[in-house]
Amino acid sequence: MTKRNTQQRRHTILNLLNERGEVSVDELVAKLETSAVTIRKDLTALEKNGLLFRRHGGAIPVPQDISQGGYRKQSPNKQSIAAAAAKLIADHNRIIIDSGSTTIGLIPHLSDKRGLLVMTNSLNLANAIQDLENEPTLLMTGGTWDPHSESFQGRVAEQVLRSYNFDQLFIGADGLDLERGTTTFNELTGLSQVMAEVSREVIVMLESQKLGRIIPNLELPWSKVNVLVTDDKIPAQAAETIRAQGVEVIIAPYVD
Repeated sequence: MTKRNTQQRRHTILNLLNERGEVSVDELVAKLETSAVTIRKDLTALEKNGLLFRRHGGAIPVPQDISQGGYRKQSPNKQSIAAAAAKLIADHNRIIIDSGSTTIGLIPHLSDKRGLLVMTNSLNLANAIQDLENEPTLLMTGGTWDPHSESFQGRVAEQVLRSYNFDQLFIGADGLDLERGTTTFNELTGLSQVMAEVSREVIVMLESQKLGRIIPNLELPWSKVNVLVTDDKIPAQAAETIRAQGVEVIIAPYVD
């Protein structure tokens, strides 16, 4: 199958999905006169690009609430950072994904992971995770809804988190202070700190343009951060300063 035919086939799949609201693998096999293996590869590729969600035996469109606030309209650069961060996730990991416009880009990359347990404080993230065909075990923090961050916060959420232990936390930030750590406009930093406490590894996902923003609220000090995933627009000296804090810096290609 040529690259051109592959593109045409996937374009046809998206058109059928938009027309019908749902398509099955069997239906696509008959319509496109190809194998089920090929169709499943197409659906996986389209899902990784945020264009649909896999479901048992087929696919559905990206839900409206996710397409408005999530990775479908996510910038290409955030998608690049998410793709690099997702490579850190192994099968059977127990992970936390904090709410955010960068972290939600992880979701399409979870579809080829096995045995995941995912905790989140975001309704958007939870809705996206539950539609993954590989069915990760989904946990939610509960707690008090914070409209500013569009996530659950507060003591109840913190108590729930402390009932578990996790391999990794994936979290974004509003800004980055080279001397102090990650910063945020949100004064509710307690849950982020508990997320870090109960995780063996803390991965911060952040676009380089947020470096140096003057934001008063320290979210996570460098002593709590293990990995920073950013883009290659970060100045080399800034990356070295962060590494000197004991933080691994992973640099994804900048995509405009």
